[in-house]
Amino acid sequence: MSLKLLVVEDSKPIATVIKQIAQSLNYEVVLATTLAQVEEILSGDTDFFAATVDYALPDAIDGEAIPCVLSHGIPSVVMTGKMDDATRQKILDQPVIDYIPKENSQAFLYLKRVLYWQQTNSSNAILVVDDSATARRHIVELLKRRNFIVHTANNGVQALERLKQHKDIKMVITDLEMPEMDGIILTNEIRKKYTREQLAIIGISGAVSGIHSARFIKNGADDFLRKPFCPEEFYCRITQNIESLNNITQMQHAANTDYLTELSNRRAFFRSAEQRITEYVKRDISYCLAVLDIDDFKKVNDNYGHEAGDQVLKVLALYMRKHFGAGLTARMGGQEFAVLLHGLDVDQLYNKLDDFRREIAVSTLPAADTQISITISIGVVFDSKDGLSQQMNEADNALYLAKDYGRNQVVISGNEEQE
Repeated sequence: MSLKLLVVEDSKPIATVIKQIAQSLNYEVVLATTLAQVEEILSGDTDFFAATVDYALPDAIDGEAIPCVLSHGIPSVVMTGKMDDATRQKILDQPVIDYIPKENSQAFLYLKRVLYWQQTNSSNAILVVDDSATARRHIVELLKRRNFIVHTANNGVQALERLKQHKDIKMVITDLEMPEMDGIILTNEIRKKYTREQLAIIGISGAVSGIHSARFIKNGADDFLRKPFCPEEFYCRITQNIESLNNITQMQHAANTDYLTELSNRRAFFRSAEQRITEYVKRDISYCLAVLDIDDFKKVNDNYGHEAGDQVLKVLALYMRKHFGAGLTARMGGQEFAVLLHGLDVDQLYNKLDDFRREIAVSTLPAADTQISITISIGVVFDSKDGLSQQMNEADNALYLAKDYGRNQVVISGNEEQE
């Protein structure tokens, strides 16, 4: 279901731009051009995810629409053509998400980012660490306006416990002066366990000395804010660091994921499989490493086209995710895939692979305007103590035997007879 955005704007061209921006982010837009219209709309419907509010309207020239919308608990971005200090302060004295001067096209690019953040910040958790309850509440309120998940701690010792409890925390905002463990020591302790790619740290302090910012940074913090801080600067620092983390996550995902099927790629599979197999051997858990290949895939491309062939690969990947669940799956290249399964005995592991082979053989896969039937061959190694590269070679050899035996079957490495 689309999130609803209330757009309060009397300028038709600007309202049109905001509506286009919002719709590109899948918002459902409701437009009001006067304060009277805002009051009428909100008298019957207050279920809005957010609002953009023009500061000056024909019947509300001094920002009266802002408290009207905020009084209904609707997070609001103020759009203003007035940029004097008094107007700015009047806006910031209210619990708005942000304000944006209508100066140039950059204003609308920034608005798009703000509306996007409101949708996505709910997946980002932030830990606020401060021994002052008043300071904590202030920061928590600012963060919740932006839809962040917020956890709190009174000191560094408690903060480390919170990090163990909540694995979704992406940022720690910590005060310097605290009992038991101060912010500098906490930052140092966090960096022993979490890299900058995993978690961001922002230090804060009300101390006059300028040395504390350098101390925080040298001990592993990513940024620093001096109390009392301006909400604008606070949001800019928070957003900049969260965006950096998300960009790193996206780059890591792209580096480890096959672009076509969204399964792990070869490099990521080798890295994860080595770690898992080491653990399976150490704990004496049964496992298998299987390599599977689409039979006569060239014929699919020749008969139906490469676009249809790509679609077959995508659909096969979907079947693999569904069938193998928590197992590690990857596209190794071309029409070849790999699977690492564990936790069952050898017979059950074999049956799981063979059941998948049978399911593919009797299914028709949608591609373009047609349905395509395929079969797969599988080579598998069970409970091997060899290194991963050797196991992959053994599974590949078993796969070649499956092809030689007539395709559409599972062959176990080391078995000379047809399975």
